[in-house]
Amino acid sequence: RKHIDATLGSGNVREAVVLPPGEELCEWLAVNTVDFYNAVNILYNTLEEFCTACSCPTMSAGPKYEYRWADGVKVKKPIECSAPQYIEYLMEWIEVQLDDENIFPQRLGAPFPKNFPDVVRTICKRLFRVYAHMYHSHFQKICALGEEAHLNTCFKHFIFFCQHFNLIDKKELTPLQELIDSIQWR
Repeated sequence: RKHIDATLGSGNVREAVVLPPGEELCEWLAVNTVDFYNAVNILYNTLEEFCTACSCPTMSAGPKYEYRWADGVKVKKPIECSAPQYIEYLMEWIEVQLDDENIFPQRLGAPFPKNFPDVVRTICKRLFRVYAHMYHSHFQKICALGEEAHLNTCFKHFIFFCQHFNLIDKKELTPLQELIDSIQWR
């Protein structure tokens, strides 16, 4: 329990996720999506030597939740793959989205596509799966590495942001619902 309660000293996370006055919604979604991608990437990279095709032959979040990969372009029909393979596909897919100026414009004032919130929803739903996998399959290792405060802080920021902007369907959150419920009132 103390490992779950561990968070780095930070301000009010609920206030931190709110759209600042004068900020454009898509810009705020974009900046935070990039930050969430980077945070998950860094956290997962510390586990790469422990999350292998042998130790994690399927991308899962406990025994009830298994995820299959499809990107709709290269892989149209969802495929079963190991957790590290799924996460590699995911991070590459997100990087392609982030690097595509038609989706994530780099020029100041350039318009975002009309489907931008949907793209962000898909990215967040998939990043959530990585958090769910890390908590369910690797939390003991995360604690042994002394990373639980960082993981918990990043997840709390991510989940508050996703809930505030309604980016992930409630049913998708089920694998970590108990954890989410426990951080709601802190």
